[in-house]
Amino acid sequence: MPAATLWVIAAVLAQGAVALILVLILGGIRLPLVGKGEVRLGDIALSRDPWPEQEKRVSNAFDNQFQLPVLFYVACGLALYFGPGWIEAGLAWLFVASRIAHAAIFVTTNNVIHRFSAYTIGLTVVGLLWLDLAIRTVLFAFGAH
Repeated sequence: MPAATLWVIAAVLAQGAVALILVLILGGIRLPLVGKGEVRLGDIALSRDPWPEQEKRVSNAFDNQFQLPVLFYVACGLALYFGPGWIEAGLAWLFVASRIAHAAIFVTTNNVIHRFSAYTIGLTVVGLLWLDLAIRTVLFAFGAH
């Protein structure tokens, strides 16, 4: 298996790990709050309002892992189908780095300007990945393998 392929697969696994780590952190926040009776199940059954701010930060960061990263996963699947090169591998890891930064900012300082900057970098990178794949698709369609 080519090295670039392994790097793309590793980026996908790393991005998945971001979501899994966030959900573990979320459980570590939620379970003690419910267990100690600080947050009642009936109060959170239909609303996030009763949760404290830190839980909301982590919960929102986790939710964000099912928005822009969906485009990343699809793009990586297409890249793996075509046989990724170093451009795709590099873009994949830049995206993962931006998402790690975005999540870290979200769960710590929650500085909106910094968080938006990390998001914008990720959006730009995934857009470049899609553009790269669109060009490869057109070239493939016209026989320029």
